[in-house]
Order: sequence, then structure tokens, then C-alpha cells
Amino acid sequence: MRWTIKSKPSEDTVKHLAQALNVEDFVATLLVQRGIETFEDAKRFFRPSLDDLHNPYLMKDMEKAVERIEKAIEKQENILVFGDYDVDGTTAVSLVSSYLRTYYPNVATYIPDRYDEGYGISFKGIDFADDNGFSLIIALDCGIKSIDHVAYAKERNIDFIICDHHRPGKNLPEAVAILDPKRDDCNYPYDELCGCGIGFKLIQALGQKREETIEDLFPYLDLVAAAIAADIVPMTGENRVLAYFGLQVINTEPRPGIKALIHQVKKQTLDITDVVFIIAPRINAAGRIKHGNHAVELLTEFNFEQAQQFASEIEKYNSDRKELDKQITKEALSQIEDNQEKERFSSVVFQEDWHKGVIGIVASRLIETYYRPTLVFTKSGDKYAASARSVKGFDVYNALEACAEHLEQFGGHMYAAGMTLAAENYPLFKDAFEKEVQKTIHPDMLTPEISVDAEIDFADITPKLIRILKQFEPFGPQNMTPVFLTKNVKDTGYGKPMGQEDEHLKLFVKQNNSEGIAAIGFGLGTKLETTKNGQPFEMVYSIDENEWKGNVSLQLRLRDIK
Repeated sequence: MRWTIKSKPSEDTVKHLAQALNVEDFVATLLVQRGIETFEDAKRFFRPSLDDLHNPYLMKDMEKAVERIEKAIEKQENILVFGDYDVDGTTAVSLVSSYLRTYYPNVATYIPDRYDEGYGISFKGIDFADDNGFSLIIALDCGIKSIDHVAYAKERNIDFIICDHHRPGKNLPEAVAILDPKRDDCNYPYDELCGCGIGFKLIQALGQKREETIEDLFPYLDLVAAAIAADIVPMTGENRVLAYFGLQVINTEPRPGIKALIHQVKKQTLDITDVVFIIAPRINAAGRIKHGNHAVELLTEFNFEQAQQFASEIEKYNSDRKELDKQITKEALSQIEDNQEKERFSSVVFQEDWHKGVIGIVASRLIETYYRPTLVFTKSGDKYAASARSVKGFDVYNALEACAEHLEQFGGHMYAAGMTLAAENYPLFKDAFEKEVQKTIHPDMLTPEISVDAEIDFADITPKLIRILKQFEPFGPQNMTPVFLTKNVKDTGYGKPMGQEDEHLKLFVKQNNSEGIAAIGFGLGTKLETTKNGQPFEMVYSIDENEWKGNVSLQLRLRDIK
């Protein structure tokens, strides 16, 4: 692990902000590091407001999208809401379809089959629309590169509205409207919305035409928060506002489907991390193991007993997903070792019977062992399909773009992408990708980095600091949980390994004459020797709370020690 302490911002800016907010300098430093430099910035950060959401009509083509939907309703057309099979796609489909159905009945949903149709808009989905009399398709979380599909639909007199957040190609599909803040010609003030976030802006625009306020759309924010958490988009700007209020909905009046998912959870209040690790994997499991339709059924069901039945089925899919994930990860690690590929700059593995629904998770698992850009391929029909995951700072999408001559299609983000290629192109692509990564990656990126916000002493950890840090939530990219460095720490003799294979570490630590603080380090069991016999050590950690049987106590979440 590399410990990298963030560079200190302007001293004058920090001092000015600390005085304006009446906080310690190091707290002001944390804020300035997040781009918060003035009292007004801090007010928006600490007090998110729905008033800070932008006018949806600032988004290119929003007027066209609303007009086309209103025309469809006026002419009693059938509308098909189409979306990807992951959390972002299924929540977006659930959001837009359930909103439209509040005042218009001729609305149906379509999620493509991960294995039969693959990612994005499919010809099979368009044929379904054609066969069943749908003349308008609203595509969510996909479609920005579907030029041929939209042309195919147009020949059948089917219009498309595309709501996407992925990077466009050189040419755009000939859709009636394309809502994507990443378009070069779109001047919308915030371009980091997820697919469900774009869907929310669409219903916000529709709502304005119907004289609805943003408060009328409040019940839909549980879906948006789930998508923001799952899609790992920056926790800034509109995303932070939507996630903040979405968590309020999740913790007070969630829709029956989400309520059923969290019914067995012991925690009384869920934070964004709980959404990532409890809600999102279960929504995702439907599309990974069975079909994304099951997730949409759950999220649009308003009878709680029926929702509980759907949630029970999804729980089974999630258990199956865990077993597959574990087995395939083991096989993929063996493949890297057997092929003596440990010294490569990338990990690219393939086995034709690996389950397509979990290869993205497996790619993330491989990065935990071999920290480098990783692609996991499996067979999909007569093609090879892969999920890509990257390491901090390396743009895997750009690397794929450089190897595009070997690919049939690809799409995604800086840190996650998907692609397909012809079987015979696999060895050519594997070599090309390795050369591209070797050429463009900085050597430091091949070692995991812990980014440290500030060095502090235990004496700085006061009830006031803990209250302030809680107001930094919800956490996510560009607003990560603050990580601190403390030196000259000693364990009080209570240090012990935890877990079935002693993989975790539990300590009770002190610094100088401070009171002891409980600390836990997941995956740090091998570091126990560093803490023995009262020897001093350094530690990087975040400040956490441990909730157990209704009691809440301070706990340090260790990231590393040395």
C-alpha cells in the first residue's frame, strides 16, 4: 500500500473558511480539498436543498422529449420504457414507468436478457415493440451508441427518446430526443448524473408541465439514491442532493420493494454504504442470475406482501450470485498463476463457461489480488463478452478505445466497461490491450493507494469533530470518507485476530495519554505482529461508529498500519 497525503490547499483560504465556519483548521482543510472554499459553498454542502437542483429544461433536447411524450399520451400511443439490467437501468425503468402510470395507463417496461440480448438496446426488444404496437420507446441508461438500432426502429415507425449518461461516439443516433449531459453540444450545468438521475430529470420536466413541485416527486428519490450508490458516480452537485434526500426516503417511507429488501436488516438507519452493500447487490442479482424484469417487478410493486415474496426470490438469486462469484474468482486466480502472468500490466482471463452475470464482480475481485486493469471474458453465443474494471487513475475506456479495431462493440466509463469481440480476435486483443496499458499506465498506479486527508492526533477526535464529519455524508467519489494518519500509536495489549481464518484485526489503541479507542481492520489480520509488545506504529483510518444491539460507540476503521 502507498500512503499518499493530500497536498495542503492555500493557507489563506483555509484560515478564512475556518473563521467563517468556526471550525478547526484541519476541518476547513478537509472542506477546501473537496472544493468548498466559501461560507456559501459550505452552506450548500452541509445543508443540501432540493432548491439546488437545476432546471431540467437546461438539458439539451428536454423540450423535445417532453413534447413527444405528451403527444403520445394525447394520441393514446403505447409507450415502452426500456432499460439496462443493472441497478441503474432497472431503477430508472421503475422510476419513469411508475411515474407515467400515475396518469397514463398505456405504459409497459422492457429489460433485455443479459444472455440472449446482451447490453443495451436490442433488435429483439425493438421487434417486441413492433409486434405489440408500441410507437415510442424511452431508453434509459443505454442507447447513446445505438445508431443501427434506432435506425431499425425508425423503419418500423417507432420513435426513440434516449436518456443516457455514457460517453457518446462521434455520431449520435437519429432519435427524437437524446438526453445526455456528456454530449458536446449539451450545456447542462452538471454532467455526472447516473442513468436513473437522467430519468429523474425527465419526470421533473414532465412534472413542471403538470404544475407539480419537486416535493411531489420526493417519493421517487429512494430509487435515485440506490442508483447513485450502485453506479459509483461522483457524490457532488446534484448527485449529492438527490442521494441525501433519497436516503431520507429510504429511512422513512421507502417503496414496498425497497422496504422488503431491508426488512431483515438490523440497522435502524441506513447510510450510503448500506445501500451499496445491502440494497444494490440484491437489485443487481436479478439481472445477473435470472432476469432484470424481477427487479422491476419488485421496485414497482405497491403491495407489501407481494413485494416480500419478490424480495425472497431475489434473496435466493443473491445467494446463488455469491457462490458463483466465489468459484469463478478462484478459477480466474488459478488461471493467472498457471499461465505465469503475474508480471503483466493487465489481467485478461477467459473461460467459456463462466457465468456472464458475475464476471464484472470477478474482475473487481481479481484487482484485490493483482492490482491492475482487469478484463474477464466468457462466451456469449458465438462471441466473447467481457467486463472490465480499472485501478485508481487509469482510464480503461480510453485503453479499450485504442484497441477498438479488435472489438465489435464496447461502452462504459473510466473505471468500468463492457465489450464483445469475435472469438478469433481474442488473442490479438489481449496482446494489444496489454501493450496499450504498458504504454499508458504510470507505474505508481499498479500499487494500491491510500489517500490520506490529514495527520491528526487522537486528542483531535472530539464529539464536535464526529458531529461535523457525519454532516459530510453521504460519501462517495470526490467526497470520500475522510482518512486520517496518526503516528506513535500503541495497542494496549488487547490486539487479536478475528474471522474464520484470522483475516481481520481488532485492536484497542492509545496515543500518549489519550483514552483508548477500539479499532478494527478488515483484511489486516497479518499485521498483528506490527502491534505486539507495546511497540509504536503508524496507522491510517477513518472515524466510524459501531452499532451493536442498539448501542452506538466510537470505532476507528483501520485502512493500514506500519
